[in-house]
Amino acid sequence: MLANATEESIDSRVRRRLRELRTEQGLTLQQVSERAHIDVSMLSRLESGKRRLALDHIPGLASALGVSADDLLGGAPAPDPRVRGVPVKRDGLTMWPLTNRGPAGGLHAFKIRISARRRKPPDTLHVHDGHDWMYVVDGRMRLLLGSQDLIIEPGEAVEFSTVIPHWFGAVDAAVELIAVFGPQGERTHIHQ
Repeated sequence: MLANATEESIDSRVRRRLRELRTEQGLTLQQVSERAHIDVSMLSRLESGKRRLALDHIPGLASALGVSADDLLGGAPAPDPRVRGVPVKRDGLTMWPLTNRGPAGGLHAFKIRISARRRKPPDTLHVHDGHDWMYVVDGRMRLLLGSQDLIIEPGEAVEFSTVIPHWFGAVDAAVELIAVFGPQGERTHIHQ
């Protein structure tokens, strides 16, 4: 796997981990240097980045800190996987993002609540590049798709090309659904 420019270098990561582990354990530079059999000034320069780490430093430093070499070399902690997006409200829709910003041009999932008041379609239906996928969790959704006027029940999913004029709303009560949009659909439904 190739490292990208924003990734922490191995040297920086080891220096950071060295400092973190030493301070977490309440150890001084002097204590670690004695345990690792490294001069304290050299350890200080290693930790501050004024001297480059050599592979032969790793086993002694890991042992001095009571961790494995893998722990000292280990990557940054995994990012928090929870999605914490802010809901967007517009045109009788409340949309919560269910995916974080992934690769550019990727698909994104949303939980959508259609207000019971969103029953009347606009005079002109939306058309845009892309593809939409929706799964109705609760309520009954009305989907206008070209010349079709469909009622989508809970537990049903729809998938369609968005170059076909389309609109979706509520039949008689609020509707909850999960939707997956590509970048064009997201721009049209979420950001417009």
